[in-house]
Amino acid sequence: MRRRLALLAALLLAPAAAMAEGMPQLDFANPLTTSQVVWGAIIFVVLYILLSRIGLPMVGEVIELRARHIASDLETARASKARSDEAAKEVTEATARARAEAQAAINAALDAAKQEAAGRIGALNERLEKQLREAEAQINAARAAAMNALREVATETAATVIGRLTGAPPDLQRLDGAVGAALAARRIG
Repeated sequence: MRRRLALLAALLLAPAAAMAEGMPQLDFANPLTTSQVVWGAIIFVVLYILLSRIGLPMVGEVIELRARHIASDLETARASKARSDEAAKEVTEATARARAEAQAAINAALDAAKQEAAGRIGALNERLEKQLREAEAQINAARAAAMNALREVATETAATVIGRLTGAPPDLQRLDGAVGAALAARRIG
């Protein structure tokens, strides 16, 4: 209350000081100027009282309501963010699990395919080995037969050549021994 009175006194004294300096707008000798200052002060006090008692509390309530609303919105946003973060985490974990399961299925399929291929390769190798042994046996038999035939052919040819050159029949046992020795020396027979 003292402040208000001090303010009112300053407003009332200010025109006197201004008039002393020669400001005609504040000539208090003029009754119009005095009534304007008094009514201005009354209106100021009434407006001040209305604003301090009614207007400012209403503005304060609106500001508080707005602050509560903003705080509520922020809390809702934080809760939504927490839920979305949790959902994103769950999605990431589910994706990782799905990838791991898919990779495990792929690895299992690859292992099964490798085992099947290894089985087929083993069976094919066995079959090829058998065919190779059979072919080698046939080659060895054919070679032995060819060597035997070569010995016979060589002995008959030598007998024919000796018979034509000498005119006498050769000793077949001795000729067979000589052909056998010649073939053995060359490692053919």
